[in-house]
Parts: sequence; structure tokens; C-alpha cells
Amino acid sequence: MNEAKLNELLGKMVTELGAAFAGASVIIGDQLGLYQALAANGPLTSVELAAQTGTAERYVREWLANQAASGYIDYEASSNRFHLSPEQRLVFGQADSPALMTGGFHMLQSVYNDIPRMTEAFRTGQGLGWGEHCNCLFCGTEKFFGPGYRTNLVSGWLPTLDGVTAKLQAGGKVADVGCGHGISTVVMAQAFPNTQFYGFDYHQPSIVRAQELAAEANVSNVTFEVAKAKEYPGQQYDLVTFFDCLHDMGDPVGAAAHVRTTLKPDGTWMIVEPNAKDNLADNLNPVGRVYYAASTMICVPASLSQEVGLALGAQAGEAKLREVVTQGGFRHFRRATETPFNLILEARP
Repeated sequence: MNEAKLNELLGKMVTELGAAFAGASVIIGDQLGLYQALAANGPLTSVELAAQTGTAERYVREWLANQAASGYIDYEASSNRFHLSPEQRLVFGQADSPALMTGGFHMLQSVYNDIPRMTEAFRTGQGLGWGEHCNCLFCGTEKFFGPGYRTNLVSGWLPTLDGVTAKLQAGGKVADVGCGHGISTVVMAQAFPNTQFYGFDYHQPSIVRAQELAAEANVSNVTFEVAKAKEYPGQQYDLVTFFDCLHDMGDPVGAAAHVRTTLKPDGTWMIVEPNAKDNLADNLNPVGRVYYAASTMICVPASLSQEVGLALGAQAGEAKLREVVTQGGFRHFRRATETPFNLILEARP
């Protein structure tokens, strides 16, 4: 045994355990508006923050100490006050920030809640459907993915697709499949008022939420409907979009084949997936770590709960995704662009 390596590992595990405990505090701070109050009015003492948020000072005092020890907020010892740096504000305290990360912690609440069922799934090989998770997974997904879609989708991703933006500006027809709470659908509908958008998801509560968000955004060119990826209605779509959902499907090849039948001859299928290399060794990094963990607890079980259960996983990689798409009948496939977190793929008949 190498004692130095043991101590290094123990030090790492202390950090990991602290992060795991702090995750619950992040959720509480987000739900109670503690980060937002610090962002807007800091530096603040625990007494001042509690007064502004209608919370109990003793709890707030301990919460602030934990957040400061985690490096999530800054502490001014001379005044006994706490504040968010500009960078911390973007990650924790600004709702429209593309770097907002609090939604991921809300998703963790569901992951820990599902440990008993996932332990049994490991033994039996059975799946766990998307709709079988607690609601915090769906709300966390909305909060986690929304900022990225709002920041990148219209200005960065759609323009990389051949001729798509011009079609949407002129007036087209789009199906957003696996739309969840409809953030992506509403973002596109707001940007392209001449185009009609249809959002489909097999999870009925998500469709209800999508309809609520569309009403709040006051968009009239979007319709939401409960439908599976292999069965959604409509024909002659100019664009079909799949945002972070193809790998969750039990039969992604069947979904691809259905997309092929619903597109116009010159239509486009836009597939956004987690950014992953084709080889496991190349994904052993902080981003891959997050995606493999989420895939173990959410994505693979979702696929295994459905027909076929191909279970691509969140880190399928471009080569495997190409195989799925071409098996579905598409002849043209390319990487349109990428971010550190996403692959944006274009498929054409």
C-alpha cells in the first residue's frame, strides 16, 4: 500500500463528501431566494439576509458558513458579511445566466430519492421510466437545460444547419420531439413567429407544464401534445428537433425511421446530445463524470423501461449516434457544431 496515494484519495473523498452534503443546501438556498438576495443586495450579514428573505437567522447563519467553506459565496471577515462575486452570481444567483447550475442540484434530489428502486434495478436489469421519478427531476431538468437553450439555440445552433434559419424566418413547420417542459419549443417559437411549432412528449405532466410556460410567454404559434417519438403526428415538417432525448429512448432507430417519414424531402433533423467521444478513455473527465452518473441513474433506466431498450446512454458518442440515424434511413449526417457540453448534429434524408 502506498500511504501517500491513500492520503490523496482520502483528501479527495473529504472534498466529495462535502460537495454531496452541500448539494442539499444549494437546493434550499435556491428555493428560498438566498442566492438571489445576496446577488441583488450583498454584502449581507446573516441577520440582514434572513430579514430580507423571511427566514430564520440561525439556519441562515449556518447555511452561509457552509456556502463560504464550499467556495460558492465569499466571506468578508472584517464585517462578518457575505456576498457573491460576479462569477458566483452567474452560477448561483442569476436566473437568465447561461452558466446557472442550480438546476442540476434539483435533479440530484430525485437521483438520491430513487436509490432503493435503482438498487433493485441493478439486480433485475429492469428499467425505471422517466415518469416514475419524483417531480424535482422534471423541474430540475427545466432549470438546468433552459439557460443553455435560451443562450445558444437561436443564435448559435440553428444557424449552423444548412438553410434552416431562412426557412423558419419565412414560415415553416417544426416538430420538437421529447420536448419535456417545452423550453426549447417556446424559445424557437418566440424567435420565429411566422413558423408553426409542435411540441411532443410522452410524459403528460411535462406537456401540461409546457402549455403553462407557453401561455406565460404569450406565444400563439406553438401547440403541445402527448405523443411518443415513434408515433408523433404530422407530415411535411421543415425541421424536427430532438434535444437531449434520443439516447433516453428505448428504440432510437425506430424513432429515427419515424422522423424520416415526417420530414419534407429537403427537411432537416436536428439532434442535440451530450458531448462525448467515442472511446470511454476519452470521456474520463469532469464533464464525462457528470454525464455517466446521470446516465446510470436516469438515462439508461429510462431506455430499459421501454420497448427494445437499446440503452445508448448519455455518452453514446458521435459514431454510435451516426449508426442509429443512418439505420433509420438518413443518408446525410454531420456534426454541425459543438459546445463543451453538447453535440449539435444535422441529419438529412
